[in-house]
Amino acid sequence: MPNLILASSSPRRSLLLSVAGFEFSVQTSGVDERVVTGEDPDRMVVRLAGQKALAAETEDSSVVLGADTTVVLDGEILGKPRNETEAADMLLSIAGRTHLVLTGWAIARDGTIIEDGFDSSLVSMHPVTRGEADAYAESGEPLDKAGAYALQGDGARFVSGVAGSRSNVIGLPLQPIVAALRRAGIEPTR
Repeated sequence: MPNLILASSSPRRSLLLSVAGFEFSVQTSGVDERVVTGEDPDRMVVRLAGQKALAAETEDSSVVLGADTTVVLDGEILGKPRNETEAADMLLSIAGRTHLVLTGWAIARDGTIIEDGFDSSLVSMHPVTRGEADAYAESGEPLDKAGAYALQGDGARFVSGVAGSRSNVIGLPLQPIVAALRRAGIEPTR
């Protein structure tokens, strides 16, 4: 069985892949995650996932998994906040509303994308006060999260419902990825 490499520094993606039973190594990609003007969000997350998967350095026929997650509200892409103020403002912009979470994924071997795709989930949020948003931003938790909240963390208190895959919202839609990894010859070991 080939080795699996996760091309992501996200501890959430590592945890999800581990819980799914896979053994893997981690390699960060350093890919520029800037949005291309006019690019559709679903195409963007698949493009970035593919770039991350292809950026991994392999010495054998390892299988590389790349992923990218973004939040979309009213057609606007909300990436990761740059600071606490932006995190609080971003959380307030989605508060009391429903937004789309997209995660693109790509599997590469020998420098070629062998399969890719994306998953989407709708997330509804409770209303949030400025004080709650500021305090949450000051905790640091939302600073490396698309949309400025963590479903798997303290940010879950702001979420009123999820339609679709919860693992997708956290950063790795397990159902399609597990199936794709199996087609690539990677099986869970536990």
